[in-house]
Amino acid sequence: MTLRALEPDDLDFLFELENDPDIWAVSDTLAPVSRHALREYLAHAAADFYEVRQLRLVICEAAEAVGTLDIFDFNPLHQRAGVGITLKKKFRGRGLARTALALLLPYARHTLRLHQLYATVAADNAPSLKLFAAAGFRQVGIRHDWLRGTEAQPWRDAVEFQLLLAAPSKVAETAF
Repeated sequence: MTLRALEPDDLDFLFELENDPDIWAVSDTLAPVSRHALREYLAHAAADFYEVRQLRLVICEAAEAVGTLDIFDFNPLHQRAGVGITLKKKFRGRGLARTALALLLPYARHTLRLHQLYATVAADNAPSLKLFAAAGFRQVGIRHDWLRGTEAQPWRDAVEFQLLLAAPSKVAETAF
């Protein structure tokens, strides 16, 4: 498995992924995304991480694009960012998200120089809860009625996870 940058040729892949209604609830989307909007997005996808404060990587298995790994809400002062993973339906449940997350962590720590990552997961999303816990993320809270749901279940709780990528540095005390 590899993680790679977005390419202009990813238009059809992104169109399929972004227009899967099953993932709209976790991606804060309520409507389909047009090819035009995705074309515009791809045209600017190579922008500097520090400028746009987000990064989308493509998860590839045997050279096929199977999902995306997003780093978003980057805060350069506090060196933290959110992380989200989306896989095409036919690739879910195979451990690919776990492998992608394992590839991301050293990149986030050493290349992006992040101190921590966080994830917000719907409390009823058992596979994602298990994924982040297994990757070393620690549950730090629950936001009640945080995610809008369906008519049958109008509101859902969200579980907040946090992972410190490096041990905090100890600064020697200085006497003044």
